[in-house]
Amino acid sequence: MKLTSRLTLIFTTVSLTAGLLAGCGAKGAGPSAGTDVDPSTLAFPLEETAEISGLTSFPAGTESEPNNRTIFKRLEEKTNVHVNWKSIQSDQWDDKIALEMSNVKTLPDFVFTAGFGDTDLLKYAKQGVILPLEDYIDAYMPNLTKVFEQAPEYRTMCEDADGHIWALPWIEQLGYEKTAIQTIGDMSFINTAWLDYLGLEMPKTVDEFEQVLIAFRDNADELKAEFNVDGSIIPMSCIMNDGDQDPAIIINGFGEGYGDPDRDRHIAVTDDKEVICTASTEGFKEGIEWLHHLYEEKLIDPEAFTQEWSTYVAKGKAGRYGVCFSWDVANIASLEGWEPLPALEADVKNITPQNGSFTSGFDRGRCVVTGACENPALVCAWLDQMYDPFQSPQNNWGTYDEEDEFDIFVLGKNADGEDMLQHAPLGDASPVEVREAECTGGPLAILDSYYDKYVTCPDDAQYRLDWIEEIYTPDMNGKYVFPNVFMSTDDTKTISNLQADISTCINTAKSDWVMNGFTDADWDQLQSDLEAYGIEQYLSIFQKYLDEYYK
Repeated sequence: MKLTSRLTLIFTTVSLTAGLLAGCGAKGAGPSAGTDVDPSTLAFPLEETAEISGLTSFPAGTESEPNNRTIFKRLEEKTNVHVNWKSIQSDQWDDKIALEMSNVKTLPDFVFTAGFGDTDLLKYAKQGVILPLEDYIDAYMPNLTKVFEQAPEYRTMCEDADGHIWALPWIEQLGYEKTAIQTIGDMSFINTAWLDYLGLEMPKTVDEFEQVLIAFRDNADELKAEFNVDGSIIPMSCIMNDGDQDPAIIINGFGEGYGDPDRDRHIAVTDDKEVICTASTEGFKEGIEWLHHLYEEKLIDPEAFTQEWSTYVAKGKAGRYGVCFSWDVANIASLEGWEPLPALEADVKNITPQNGSFTSGFDRGRCVVTGACENPALVCAWLDQMYDPFQSPQNNWGTYDEEDEFDIFVLGKNADGEDMLQHAPLGDASPVEVREAECTGGPLAILDSYYDKYVTCPDDAQYRLDWIEEIYTPDMNGKYVFPNVFMSTDDTKTISNLQADISTCINTAKSDWVMNGFTDADWDQLQSDLEAYGIEQYLSIFQKYLDEYYK
């Protein structure tokens, strides 16, 4: 790829830096350095090495020093910018990042894998801990600017009510609206090898599904012997209230058919554009009753309420599951002998897409530039390299020609004879594990227009897209999902405070009820508790933004 982005080596002056640090975060106070640094003076690689500092995370069991990763080695050669990194293990990130952000004087120039929510962004903006980036984007980030020109909805989604952009986004387009890969996270998978061995058909209703689980339970000894299973047979496993490992998708058929697709906020949008609480619907009540019945019949993994990801995967890789839930079954078991479980009919047959999914994958708070940054123009210009259409796929998935046992990509050519990243077959490798070993995450953008030009669609994404379009999209009967909106500071704070109690209340009841059952009095108490926690105000704020979005 020919590099077209350019920047200067001229650093901001001491007085300018002091003024920027003093004024950053103030409402309406954008950066002024953009007009003082000529982006056309010099091109990457810089003539003299520059140093910047960053904070990032790394998955447990992978390389902890970012500069040892091939992607960052190549970026340093390409830009002549050396990054002094501090890295935190991913499973410790949530506990440590707030402490890191508490003192702007000790912060690095940028936080690469921040993953901040709206509350965090607005709080740090008000405190002057992070800088507004809209002017820097326009002046020093041509790659990101081009992304925003091609898909302007993403710039709008990045802007707060005053038009400020406080963070650089992660964007991954794979499909669109009801065919987008993000419409379903907690996909349900069934062991078709066991189905075939026992002479069973793919279940289409909740009653048929229950009979299949019973058959798995009652024929456990035969299944263990036939498939050489190490450990006891588990008809259905999951991790309750844990994102994509939650079993909520199989209760979509009860009552009104909403299920509980948003495990953080517990909201859905009706065809009348009304925001509702899914945990107050009859379908949620009936669905939880049914899950309790399955649990009582010893059809659900008793560790489903407590197990960690590593335990969940280990049991799946041992071949013990009849049904499991995740983004991709290859992460839990294997592709061979497994298929997605279609929508189960109870009162209705329906799949409710995840909120925000119609605009594909999007993280508004992926990367921030801190108030400690003395050279934001340089930092933003370096971060813009992450949005190069040849670079973004590597940051997202992995790279090529590494000195290890597996490469995500091989370097090939597209139809025009230009370099293109071609996904290597995954084989038996776990997609999440091999990608974590190579990728860097951080801010990036992959648009649908990139496929077959800069990069091939990954095999696991393609088969997942095919599953969604062929198996699930036909049963997505609702018209709307809650869109990705950036609320005001006050509304974001209110929602965050309310959600903390509301989500805990719902998730606690859900786990307890699936395990122990519940009465009508328990149900009424949950609704009373939700009222006490402010569910009416909570929904009214969401409703306001939904109305504004469609207005």
